[in-house]
Amino acid sequence: MSTTIGANQRVLSGMRSSGRLHLGNYHGALKNWVKMQHEFECFFFVADWHALTTHYDDTSQIETDVWEMVIDWLAAGVNPKQATIFVQSMVPEHAELHLLLSMITPLSWLERVPTYKDQQEKLKERDLSTYGFLGYPLLQASDILMYKAASVPVGEDQQVHVEMTREVARRFNFIYGREPDFEERVAKAIRNMGGKSAKPYKAARKAYQETGDEAALARGHELVSTHGSLTVADRERLIAHLEGGGRQILVEPKTLLTAVPKMPGLDGQKMSKSYGNTIGMREENDSVQQKIKRMPTDPARVRRTDPGDPGKCPVWDFHKIYSDAETREWVDKGCRSAGIGCLECKKPIIDAVIAEIEPIRERAVIFAENHDLVKSIVQEGSEKARAEARKTMDDVRQAMKLNYS
Repeated sequence: MSTTIGANQRVLSGMRSSGRLHLGNYHGALKNWVKMQHEFECFFFVADWHALTTHYDDTSQIETDVWEMVIDWLAAGVNPKQATIFVQSMVPEHAELHLLLSMITPLSWLERVPTYKDQQEKLKERDLSTYGFLGYPLLQASDILMYKAASVPVGEDQQVHVEMTREVARRFNFIYGREPDFEERVAKAIRNMGGKSAKPYKAARKAYQETGDEAALARGHELVSTHGSLTVADRERLIAHLEGGGRQILVEPKTLLTAVPKMPGLDGQKMSKSYGNTIGMREENDSVQQKIKRMPTDPARVRRTDPGDPGKCPVWDFHKIYSDAETREWVDKGCRSAGIGCLECKKPIIDAVIAEIEPIRERAVIFAENHDLVKSIVQEGSEKARAEARKTMDDVRQAMKLNYS
């Protein structure tokens, strides 16, 4: 993962509230979050409104799901002193931005999102003929754009959502980004840079505008982003002037591709609660042992003496995540030669999973027994997130001429 994001080091990511998490969630996102919180300014949120897009008819479990999820985040190592942890619905500005962006977003943009039809196909038993379901990618875009995050960590299958967010930001900035006195404000901002920085900035803009010199564009960005006496608004104007546009009200986020290991379920499919094939992050040791022991293996290994093929065995995918090269070689040779049995093959996985889960489970117990602490962490994080959201909405309302006074 690259740590070069530029002057804006803010990253935003969230999870739809679904209660206690499993190892697929841990390896697919949380381990990366724990790492990123030391490198970037991170905002992590529980997307409880997103849960309503498919489960609006039964909200009885949402509150419990929110707290259980936050407990798992904290137990996994997400640190509220290093990252902002908040709940989506505790920042109502998300709904306002979603509403305003819905006024300018073409319907076709929402209908073409691949997951729209995919989810309809997978969830045929639910009534998904609602605007909430159709519009959830725009709510997701609002979540991202609210915090002017430079990057959003996603796997390859989620890139389309970030690209739509970029398109929405671009459309908003095109419609509302040109201030009536933009040129005058830019000229004043350039004067505020001082001659030492203003001259190379002008040269960089000229080179980029006339020849498309990307190196000149990078130099211009560097001059603006590192200048200590410029306001945030003036930086945005100077960047827009450099690139030939209006003021950037909403930031177009970049995709921060993350290496997400394939975390298989107990049956070889993707680990998912809907498939009933998960190992929970707080699973008891005896349960872990029994679940892994019952995992299916290569069908060719009917008897202990039958040779097998690790590539046809779901347990092998666990070895790819949990075992070192020496253990994997032992498994590969032992399986193909029938030198080891399936239970022998599973033993290192059982030990590794238990070793990973035990400290998480122990930390989770501490947080679960101190609900007031968890609530205060979320409350404090939500207040911090809302302060940032208010700044964005002030900019949005001003750009749209909705800041009545």
